[in-house]
Amino acid sequence: MKILIADDDPQILRALRITLGAYDYEVVTAADGAAAVRLAVDTHPDLVMLDLGMPKLDGLEVIAAVRGWSTIPILVISGRSDASDKVAALDAGADDYVTKPFSTEELLARIRALSRRTPGVAEAPSIQFGDVRVDLAGKQVTRGIPPHPVRLTPTEWRVLEVLLKNPGKLVTQQTLLFEVWGPHLIKETGYLRLYLGQLRKKLEPVPGEPRYLLTEPGMGYRFVAD
Repeated sequence: MKILIADDDPQILRALRITLGAYDYEVVTAADGAAAVRLAVDTHPDLVMLDLGMPKLDGLEVIAAVRGWSTIPILVISGRSDASDKVAALDAGADDYVTKPFSTEELLARIRALSRRTPGVAEAPSIQFGDVRVDLAGKQVTRGIPPHPVRLTPTEWRVLEVLLKNPGKLVTQQTLLFEVWGPHLIKETGYLRLYLGQLRKKLEPVPGEPRYLLTEPGMGYRFVAD
């Protein structure tokens, strides 16, 4: 089981890495919120543990960003004990909340409970729409009968991947920009129009009349399967 831990205290990161590693958990660490979101996208952890008070993006912003595309269990570990902080984290999409300091036994129990609640997926699935098949695990796209490979740029792939992992759901412009380009370009909506246009030319039956990669004007984009 892979756990992503995000905290700006290096001593806590080190202690948790050693403790959880001793119980055979694979641990990935991030020292700020922006790095946490990038690693959540890149490493596909089975569980995210995070503090609320982090630089660049705070814990609530990280939760919101991850929830824009994933149902990964999120466990908040924070020194904030006020009920309002707990409610805010849970309302944002966290699954559980542990107040610092905590015992190793309590932390392990919370991790086991969350892993039971949300079964892990061994491999990313393949998704079919129209004559297009996308292998999310192998990062390959084919189209037609017989199938032929469709070449996507790395950025086109990331945009498509985020949309396909949220079938039927509105993915906001800000979420897409954050997931693909990071926190510094979340206002550059022109990037999205450009790359969605390129993806439609490669994947849609009629690019000018998209059936699968839809625009929600002023809000974002939505992948709709057959």
